[in-house]
Amino acid sequence: MLLKFFLFFFIFFNYSLNLHADQKQLIINRLLEIDNITFSFNQTTAKKTETGTCFLVFDNKLKCSYLDKNQKEIIINNQKLVIIQKRYNKIYSYPVSKSPFVKILSKNSLIKLVKESDIELSNNISLTYLDENEKKIIVLFEKKNYNIAGWQIQDRFQNQINFSLKIQRTNTEVDDDLFEIPSIN
Repeated sequence: MLLKFFLFFFIFFNYSLNLHADQKQLIINRLLEIDNITFSFNQTTAKKTETGTCFLVFDNKLKCSYLDKNQKEIIINNQKLVIIQKRYNKIYSYPVSKSPFVKILSKNSLIKLVKESDIELSNNISLTYLDENEKKIIVLFEKKNYNIAGWQIQDRFQNQINFSLKIQRTNTEVDDDLFEIPSIN
């Protein structure tokens, strides 16, 4: 009886490992096909929900326009992250290296994160990764097509950020001027 239990456990464990490895490889294959995406998003931070649209170009370029009264934009261009509030003519600049975005915006870093993450299958495929500072990054992918569906990170102020996205287009022509960082006054 004990032998049957161990045999069942061994087969189930190996099947589960293979299933997870297959899921990760399918995600990686999908990421390798993508150079850029345009998507709409919902971002929730400390009970505040914001919406907008973004353009993400691998590697390390992101522009998000928020649908809010402050006309907020976020631009990441290689190693710089700026937050612009057009309504108040304010620009805040931060290094990307201190942000969890560095793991998501670089295709190679994202693929490495996929490989090294713990996987959980539910409505989406959830990959949990602990970075070198023990900060948790959770990246979500759709089960049906392996597209990225969002992420959960902690910002530099220890706020939990839940970011869900819906891809509208992939691999379109994107003007590099879109990611131009405005000069700081």
